Amino acid sequence: MYQMFRWAHLSGPALEFVRRRTAFFWLLCWVPLAALSLAEGHLLGGAKISFLRDIETQLRFLVSLPVLIMAEIIVHQRLRPLVMNFVERHIVISEELPNFYDAINSAMWLRNSVIVEIALLVFVYTGSIWLWRREVALNIASWYGSPQQDGQMHLTLAGYWFAFVSVPVFQFILLRWYMRMLIWFWFLLRVSLLRLHLLPAHPDRAGGLGFLGATGFAFVPLLFAQGALLAGQIASRIFYSGQSLHSFRLTISGLVGFFVAATLAPLLLFTPQLLRAKRQGLAEYGALASAYVAAFDHKWLRRKDNSDQLLGSSDIQSLADLNNSFAVVREMRRVPFATDDVVELFIVTILPLIPLLLTIMPLEQLLIQALKIVF
Repeated sequence: MYQMFRWAHLSGPALEFVRRRTAFFWLLCWVPLAALSLAEGHLLGGAKISFLRDIETQLRFLVSLPVLIMAEIIVHQRLRPLVMNFVERHIVISEELPNFYDAINSAMWLRNSVIVEIALLVFVYTGSIWLWRREVALNIASWYGSPQQDGQMHLTLAGYWFAFVSVPVFQFILLRWYMRMLIWFWFLLRVSLLRLHLLPAHPDRAGGLGFLGATGFAFVPLLFAQGALLAGQIASRIFYSGQSLHSFRLTISGLVGFFVAATLAPLLLFTPQLLRAKRQGLAEYGALASAYVAAFDHKWLRRKDNSDQLLGSSDIQSLADLNNSFAVVREMRRVPFATDDVVELFIVTILPLIPLLLTIMPLEQLLIQALKIVF
């Protein structure tokens, strides 16, 4: 796909020309649907669900699709320096550097694999289209088709473009992102099996791996796009199938939790090494603290002939510094991300779903409740 973008002048060597790619997919996926719906009289009416009133379709192609396209350069720019932190911070020991670069090369090969992209494309035009027509498409007369008595759907001209061009293109781009998430998992798995130099007293409370918490934010656009897609599907069923937002509570909580967990799960691969580093750090710093406190006690409390002046001595400050270092080791986390990282990812994912609250609560009442929470 990258080579096709280069050939069509839709991308530069560093994934430039994001606006061109966004405009290209907009012209490919959304504009033909609008034009064909207008020609068939389904743009604003003519069916129970007209084209412009199909919230799911508008969010899919006007929000989620552009975000997924723009996310590529965002992830590229954010992950590359984060990956090199393993080397620049000397977390990967010198003996393991060949294996580390081999893991990078393996991940790059999978990311650029033509075979993988062809497999995704084949899946999209076989099982994925069948799944969409059976489980996702509404069983209601709409701008893209009307259900028949035999259970089949009679597609309009816009429906054919929708089913065989727009939806497959969107699904291919989305599945391509899922594949990249798996590649990221595979890369971190290989790195987690290397011998790493973790520092229990590192101030990030993660042995020096705290920078990995920022990798979740590299995938923020993907989470937002998923949230917008979920919001569109739920909105369509609320407005056109008579369902309520309450009936989707488990779906929303389950899927939002799954999206966030899938983003952070690869970082859990480092938990065994973090636990070992913490145990070793507690033992080593505990021994150091015992030796220093014993010497301090002997010098300042037990010796009667000590002529040194306590005032101005650096021993007290050293004792305090040692106590702080030991406290950092004790507070070392088992995962390389903090609670704030999880909360922020949840907020980004659920943000597109917030407008759905208007289906059960008027805007004025919603604002009053929000003000009560703030003040």
